[in-house]
Amino acid sequence: MFEKILIANRGEIAVRIIRACREMGIRTVAVYSEADSEALHTMLADEAICIGPAKSQESYLNMERILSAAVAMGADAIHPGFGFLSENARFAELCALCHIKFIGPDSRVIAKMGNKAEARNTMEQAGVPVVPGGHEPVASVEDGKALAEKIGYPVMIKAALGGGGKGMRIAASPEEFEVNFLNARREAQKAFSDGTMYIERYIQEPRHIEFQILADEHGNVVHLGERDCSVQRNHQKLIEEAPSASISRELREKMGETAVRAARAAGYTNAGTVEFLVDREDRFYFIEMNTRIQVEHPVTEMVTGLDLIKEQIRIAWGEPLRFSQKDIRLSGHAIECRINARMAGTVTGLLLPGGCGVRVDTAIYNGCRIPPNYDAMLMKLIVHGQDRTEAVKKMQSVLGELGIEGVETNLEEQYGIFTHPVFEAGPVDTGFIERYFK
Repeated sequence: MFEKILIANRGEIAVRIIRACREMGIRTVAVYSEADSEALHTMLADEAICIGPAKSQESYLNMERILSAAVAMGADAIHPGFGFLSENARFAELCALCHIKFIGPDSRVIAKMGNKAEARNTMEQAGVPVVPGGHEPVASVEDGKALAEKIGYPVMIKAALGGGGKGMRIAASPEEFEVNFLNARREAQKAFSDGTMYIERYIQEPRHIEFQILADEHGNVVHLGERDCSVQRNHQKLIEEAPSASISRELREKMGETAVRAARAAGYTNAGTVEFLVDREDRFYFIEMNTRIQVEHPVTEMVTGLDLIKEQIRIAWGEPLRFSQKDIRLSGHAIECRINARMAGTVTGLLLPGGCGVRVDTAIYNGCRIPPNYDAMLMKLIVHGQDRTEAVKKMQSVLGELGIEGVETNLEEQYGIFTHPVFEAGPVDTGFIERYFK
């Protein structure tokens, strides 16, 4: 097994990976920016090394500094977590050139699935249903308008290299198209240094359902059930559930088989997520594949009993999967919600919830400083119940117990969602937040 793994990330996911490595007897190296010198992940790792200033481009996104740190510290593998360099094909390629194992898929697979147009074409060739749309990127407003007329309004304008809801706009008519196209392209250029766009039909009031897959380097692929990620604001997920209360067992089996077929078509290895939209008639469409561990992976862990980080590490080491599809059983219902900071500051008081079936993934502590330079997520609250009703009630209790002082958060908003009668009755579609929480 690997002797030492460098975690090319920060925050709660870095802490999560460090803990899994510790349980496996693997030493860890934390990297940190000058703003994170007193961050929890730097204190928990066996070793820590500063890789630059607070600015991400000069630290957590600086491939040369991270690889230099890995070589200097004697790490034989790098776990990228999510965000930052986790879906950067060039970084995965450089890891291989440096004879350091990248804990994730091959760089060519990352590149293929990271380009939404190429991913779409790959899925079509494999017989995976996709949202009706263009096969090639759109270069101009005029070309986009012509394609939108052919597809039929409303349409979704999406960045080819997008993610996290950035570079996405909906156009309901030709009059809306130009301004939304230009805004989406401008946002994509700023976020991803690439303004390539493509157009597809906008599925109205869909459910966002994603399937967790694991694939080893010996040709074995399984899915671990689905997560319902329909509670979103501006295409960014707020709450995730497993399993989905909105799909039948038959549809779950069909979508799961399709997700496995999609992974095989991509030549995928390690952990990944195949994302679908499901319309009112239960027709489902592939939208993208995330080539990394997801923020919401804990809900899958809660209902399957598997540690996905450990599975990632075993796969990267070359071990075959220890289970087949028939061995996967879903137990109960799990829900995750994200607690985000609305501003930088210092945590002056912290009360974490607990209890049976309660999990808190976080890297904050009383007295820690929340820098303004990075993602706003402070923690993930995860609960597990015998069914969805019990899980919702448990999350209401957890949110009522959680206390964070010194930093403004979205705690009240999350409590409002979980106590809303429409959400409690569930399930909901992606328009839930827009309709009830403007």
